[in-house]
Amino acid sequence: MYRFFKSILFLFNPEKAHYLTFSLIKIANQIPGFSSIFKGVYNFEHPKLKRKLFGLDFKNPVGLAAGLDKDAVVFNELGNFGFGFIEIGTVTPKPQPGNDKPRLFRLKKDRALINRMGFNNAGAEAAAQKLKIRKDKSLIIGGNIGKNKITENENAVSDYEACFHSLFDVVDYFVVNVSSPNTPNLRALQDKEPLTKLLNHLQKLNYTKEKPKPILLKIAPDLSNEQLDEIIDIVKETKIAGVIATNTTISREGLHYTKEEIEKIGAGGLSGKPLTQRSTEVIKYLKTKSNNAFPVIGVGGIHSAQDALDKIKAGADLIQLYTGFIYEGPALIKKINKELIKQ
Repeated sequence: MYRFFKSILFLFNPEKAHYLTFSLIKIANQIPGFSSIFKGVYNFEHPKLKRKLFGLDFKNPVGLAAGLDKDAVVFNELGNFGFGFIEIGTVTPKPQPGNDKPRLFRLKKDRALINRMGFNNAGAEAAAQKLKIRKDKSLIIGGNIGKNKITENENAVSDYEACFHSLFDVVDYFVVNVSSPNTPNLRALQDKEPLTKLLNHLQKLNYTKEKPKPILLKIAPDLSNEQLDEIIDIVKETKIAGVIATNTTISREGLHYTKEEIEKIGAGGLSGKPLTQRSTEVIKYLKTKSNNAFPVIGVGGIHSAQDALDKIKAGADLIQLYTGFIYEGPALIKKINKELIKQ
């Protein structure tokens, strides 16, 4: 069924297909009985799938990564496909249109995407209003936060603080995104000094709350081992809840396209199957080098149950889908969960 649906969607420009899909999901779930049908087809529950991590109870370890439902438009409907948790965003304090179009490209031969969306979103307050209507209370929601494009790095802390305050009452955990390649100079915030300052500031705000929320850090797959060592030190020093490994890559190695074809697409973050191995390597390095000191959510190139198992064997406590969900469809979630209970 999804193969046919995808064949139609892939006739459209990727960004148009994205919004068309959202509209269809919304419409379908408004038809009486369809939500129950989706749940019956795609949901799979088993006691062995449950996870308790940083104080939260996950009904299964398969989540949706940030980037798909940036503005929390269809998180309720996406929950019917069997996800254990959904991450919205990246949101910024003020609405922004993102980068110029076209900015999303399919690499079908590689089951991959290149995007340079640039944190296009309606702002943190708009997302917060939508998140107030959570139909399934057992569905865990994460809030991925970033800075506005016009905000200089020396003032970035205030942007993350604004997002933190806007979303605090409507999300279960936060993700600090300093690793997207599509906002100028954002990745410079991964350097030890500014990153430590940012995370310490958010933790200070967090500790003023009656019930602090877990704060995680999303990192790039392009970091060297020395930089990953710094990340480990920063996580331990700031006492944040964990790491999401990894974001998209700026690498273009091993693709089944000519150099000219790739250069024609231009800048952007690459996601999907080409990222499978590198993201798994980063997970394993973080877990091994830190002596399993903190949880890691694994994301990057999960297109099969085996890909998911490899991430978990490398040390991932939870996993997230994005590009694999687009190419393989919602049945992938159930396939992964069924395979996990056999382990």
